[in-house]
Amino acid sequence: MKLLFDENLSPRLAEAVADLYPGSCHLRNCGLRGASDGRIWEYAAKNGFAIVSKDSDFRQRSFLRGNPPKVILLQIGNCTTVRAEFVLINLASRIHEFLLSSEESCLVLKHPK
Repeated sequence: MKLLFDENLSPRLAEAVADLYPGSCHLRNCGLRGASDGRIWEYAAKNGFAIVSKDSDFRQRSFLRGNPPKVILLQIGNCTTVRAEFVLINLASRIHEFLLSSEESCLVLKHPK
């Protein structure tokens, strides 16, 4: 499944993880710069994206509405794009498992130790 990166994440992430998550995109490259959470949610659901964000509002929305779309919440604080990329790459097997699960709607990721 492809990932849709929220505005609070670098647009470079989509390119950096393209091998693991083909078709991924940053929302500004999808014409969604400044869009409401509701509009982003609808776009992701309609176009087969999982939303990747640091914004807990998407986590709340996933609890209320379920999926699609799925939500990956990065609880990694203020860090570099390289660190966020590290998390997405090193936890790829868990992310892929989550994306294939019919039961899970939200995955919270933290810095691996």
